[in-house]
Amino acid sequence: MGKSRHWADVLCENVTAIGRKHTIATGITPSGEIHIGNLREVLTADAAYRALCDAGIDAELIYIADTLDPLRKVYPFLSDDYSEHVGKPLSAIPCPCGDCANYAEHYLLPFFESLAELEICPKVYRAHELYESGDFVPATLTALRKRDRIAAIIAAVSHRELPTDWSPFNVICEACGRITTTTVTGFDLADGTDGVGRMSGTGGTVDYACECGYSGTVPVKGHGKLTWRVDWAARWGILGVTIEPFGKDHATRGGSYDTGTRISKEIYGYAPPYPIIYEWIHLKGKGAMSSSTGVTITIAEMLRVMPPEVLRYLIIRTKPEKHIDFDPSRIIDLIDGFDRANDRARELSVTKAFLPSDIPFTHLVTAIQVASDPDDPDNLREVLRRSGYDAYDEESVTRRVANARNWLASYAPDSARFEVQEELPDAAGSLSDGQKSGLLWLASAIDAGMTGQEMHDLTYEAAGVAEIPASTMFQAIYIAFLGKASGPRAGYFMASLDRDFLLSRLRAAGCE
Repeated sequence: MGKSRHWADVLCENVTAIGRKHTIATGITPSGEIHIGNLREVLTADAAYRALCDAGIDAELIYIADTLDPLRKVYPFLSDDYSEHVGKPLSAIPCPCGDCANYAEHYLLPFFESLAELEICPKVYRAHELYESGDFVPATLTALRKRDRIAAIIAAVSHRELPTDWSPFNVICEACGRITTTTVTGFDLADGTDGVGRMSGTGGTVDYACECGYSGTVPVKGHGKLTWRVDWAARWGILGVTIEPFGKDHATRGGSYDTGTRISKEIYGYAPPYPIIYEWIHLKGKGAMSSSTGVTITIAEMLRVMPPEVLRYLIIRTKPEKHIDFDPSRIIDLIDGFDRANDRARELSVTKAFLPSDIPFTHLVTAIQVASDPDDPDNLREVLRRSGYDAYDEESVTRRVANARNWLASYAPDSARFEVQEELPDAAGSLSDGQKSGLLWLASAIDAGMTGQEMHDLTYEAAGVAEIPASTMFQAIYIAFLGKASGPRAGYFMASLDRDFLLSRLRAAGCE
């Protein structure tokens, strides 16, 4: 049976008519920790990039870090000292830890490390470097010269009138360093540079006044940035973007994309990129992920509890226009689902460093809790051997065991956590006569070398012999070994235990 068509392959077919070479762009403002909600955009772009490459289409993946965006407020994770930096470009604000070049890099560097682990390798652009190098000078001069036409487009598309002193260019104040408090009062486009182009322009100056009381004249190059809607349209032409994913907030009628489309066509003469509109990732019980609301889980944190390919799969398997409900307590099922999958989403998710696992993640979670010393490889190896896994890839299991331990420590529900009791639990005293007889029958029926599945099936037989519901029989097993009425899949759990201990405990609980 062939693999079903994936949304990224459908995209390939749709964009082949636009051109033979494609640049897929993605990016974000690094104002705080970059979470897996943000990752949806990057992974959507990467899936499109991989699909294009697989189809033999010339493609490039780029990432634009919006490092010139201002710090909007003092976020909960910042000290009060950052109040003096509100309104300044992120690239001009001190690093929170003191070890990075600036505020933006503090959040970008761990993000890029996570991207490398996910085998996402875009060409990275930083907005402040593009503006400082002059790449945006021609587009900025054009925007200033055509200010009225741009304002008319924004008003017509968004149905809002702009202030009379509105400018498409925001200047960075030389005195206070803020980019949100200046007003352009005039400009001089002396060299006449026009168009989008890739060359650097050096001409052109801007007069401005700042709320701090300072006023002055600065070169266009490296002293500010275009406002968001104009900047987005300009960068499409400057960087040759032909495909771009973006959140549904930008795709609303009269929103950023609609505005950018007209500015790109009518001001810069460049066709807008093919849009991939994506929905949010919702964290169970908390809503859509957002740095501003504090509803986040970092990418690095998720890579502690699941393999990179599974994190990729979480996002790539779902069509971008559908939201993703993410429940960290169900990661165990996500990993096992990935291991069983044989579809295009899995193919687009696998990394070069991927090592397939011969042991279900669910069972590894059980095994490390059964092992008397899970840090001892021989001890864990013996538990796995008893449950039928005599041969397996050591490196793969080592990686998965680390994920399992981290998941148990941070996200596993109480139902997944257990501890094998060294002595018969007091709760065994509440077992019914039927449960006790079922346990004694199990002890007599279990043969050496039985597999987990065989023991699981045998438990149903025990319930029939004891004339009790199967669920009641399973509860008896959990109470006898764990002291609680629920636990891991019973047959595989029992197969993991030392056989002498298993039979002794069954008999002891049956005679209680």
